Amino acid sequence: MLSLQIGPLALPTGLVLLFVSLCVAYGVAWWLRRYRQLPDAGPLVSDLLIAGLLAARLAFVLRWHEQYFAAPWSILNIRDGGLLAPAGIAAALAIAAWRCRRPAMAAMRRPLAISVASGALAWGVLSAGMGLAYDQPTALPSVALQALDGAPTTLAALAGGKPMVVNLWASWCPPCRREMPVLAAAQQARADIVFVYANQREDAAAASAFLDSSGVTLRNVVLDSAAALGKAAGSSALPTTLFYDAQGRLVDTHLGELSDASLASKLQKIAPPDSL
Repeated sequence: MLSLQIGPLALPTGLVLLFVSLCVAYGVAWWLRRYRQLPDAGPLVSDLLIAGLLAARLAFVLRWHEQYFAAPWSILNIRDGGLLAPAGIAAALAIAAWRCRRPAMAAMRRPLAISVASGALAWGVLSAGMGLAYDQPTALPSVALQALDGAPTTLAALAGGKPMVVNLWASWCPPCRREMPVLAAAQQARADIVFVYANQREDAAAASAFLDSSGVTLRNVVLDSAAALGKAAGSSALPTTLFYDAQGRLVDTHLGELSDASLASKLQKIAPPDSL
């Protein structure tokens, strides 16, 4: 399941799990301070979180520096989800070791370790539970789609044995409109990957009107009037982008607006070996 519906909001599942895990870590730190009279590890947990996020973002920016340096302002646009988790975890652990190295901080080691471990355990248990409760499809959904001219089609027919990017969008969705030029440029540049733009719950007139006014040229625009692809992927949020390899296996997903760098990082995972 890629997103959770909370009232009128559709939130990425990963973001919800992170929030809950942090609440567990802070809650355990508070309990240890209140009932076990141990030092308060909460402020240090916050420091580790900030350091980890900054390091993960910096590592991602350096990895895809060509895309970011072409538009430096985009470095600040963290909505693209550009983070390298291993770099963030390494930075957080390094900060923890550095801060707790002194004898004066020895008493902080135990509550910090218990708090962080509790948060990590909560993340693992919740992630496993979500995986068991909501099976994520691993193959191309056999959903009946319709081209703008009314012709029926399917994702398998459009893929033609190539890797595929499936973008779920709607004309009323601001981040969908903002990322369209990025996807259009990638479609023009990558003949080895099939791009499909599945409009959700709109008719051909609405989709065509948007495309005509936007000036963006797209191939493989289809209509998914029942939002069946979103249901199959477990996402009610827009935009959602699905990345399939040449065998039709779901390799990666992205919720929210794509940047040049975040799209490039996803395409690398499905690109044919001879194009890497």
